[in-house]
Amino acid sequence: MREKIAIIGLGYVGLPLAIEFSKKYNVVGYDIDHKRIDSLNQYLDKTNQVNYQDLKNALQDNLVVSSKEDLLSRCNIYISTVPTPVKEDKEPDLSYLKDASKIISKYLNKGDLVIYESTVYPGCTEEYCVPLLESFSGLKFNRDFFCGYSPERINPGDKINILRSIKKVTSGSTDQIAEKVDSLYKSIIKAGTHKAPSIKIAEASKVIENAQRDLNISFINELAIIFDLMGIDTNEVLDSAATKWNFLKFKPGLVGGHCISVDPYFLIHKAKNLGYSPEVILAGRNVNNNMGKFIASKVVELMKKNAIPIKNSNSLILGITYKENCNDIRNSKVPDIIYSLRSYGINVDVYDPLADSEEVLEQYNIRLKKNPDKYESIVLAVPHDILLKKEISHFKSKKKSIIYDVKSALNKNLIDGRL
Repeated sequence: MREKIAIIGLGYVGLPLAIEFSKKYNVVGYDIDHKRIDSLNQYLDKTNQVNYQDLKNALQDNLVVSSKEDLLSRCNIYISTVPTPVKEDKEPDLSYLKDASKIISKYLNKGDLVIYESTVYPGCTEEYCVPLLESFSGLKFNRDFFCGYSPERINPGDKINILRSIKKVTSGSTDQIAEKVDSLYKSIIKAGTHKAPSIKIAEASKVIENAQRDLNISFINELAIIFDLMGIDTNEVLDSAATKWNFLKFKPGLVGGHCISVDPYFLIHKAKNLGYSPEVILAGRNVNNNMGKFIASKVVELMKKNAIPIKNSNSLILGITYKENCNDIRNSKVPDIIYSLRSYGINVDVYDPLADSEEVLEQYNIRLKKNPDKYESIVLAVPHDILLKKEISHFKSKKKSIIYDVKSALNKNLIDGRL
């Protein structure tokens, strides 16, 4: 029987996946967001992960996108790519995963395959998702239907490391299914695949990828705080240390987004449920979570050093997305700088030509500035290429003004301070 694939969730992960699979299979892309579906059917992707022509070609060929559930009945392979954020208390929010599993279970038939791509704690697929699928479908796992797990590795805004050029980890609930899942992804991933021994191992591989990066950056961030107290430049220390062949040159900065700042909490959750309280992972998260406040304090310190009045002064934040050259604002840590500066009585404007102003207002209650004025303090928070092409000193007040560079993207001689 020819495979008919359903992709559940058409965001940063699901849409590129749907388009790649549609080059070889019939694909139904499902999303509950009607506006998202309407835009896609007009060949417009607001995430900028897929270009107009590729989307048009796919929709005119083997891809159908819809918010109508009944189209899923055509399929025999279901791939869930829904988000898995954390709640306010930093516990995993599996509500989207639960909803996706419920929807899939309505149309699940004997012999069907369900693959999860969302980041989860090790064991989640078989301990949480499978019971949901069994309960709502009435079918038996590994007898009537089967599961696989292949963690997403999408890097929003990256036009080089794209889906087909990133090696894919795959896994399945039986040896035969593991081979099937691996072959399925191998048919679209030019970089190849790595078949993990079990679903739990594949799940664990995903969370440690980002937990490791989070810890590496947190170490450098803590060094930046220490070196600041010493009065030496962190980047110059790193340049010197990097002359040794085995030194890993991570750079200080804000750690946000949908993966690196979230995934460690899934591992922490699982560890605590097993009776172990992680220390290193939590310590890294605490350091990174406080960098916004630290940066704001350094801006204020520089203003005082230059005899610039703090209260009622005007500050410009350049960039609000979670990283450069993408429009993704999910879990951005730039608002931490903004809120902290405001707590000092500073008026803050934010300029980001890549971010969606309505999304920023809805998520962070921050209004983006279309045409920046003149400011006593300027913070380059996210060095989009489009921002680096601007003459940032143009925004400086005619009186006194300072420029702070969060990611050391500017020439040191042009700024007053950097992380």
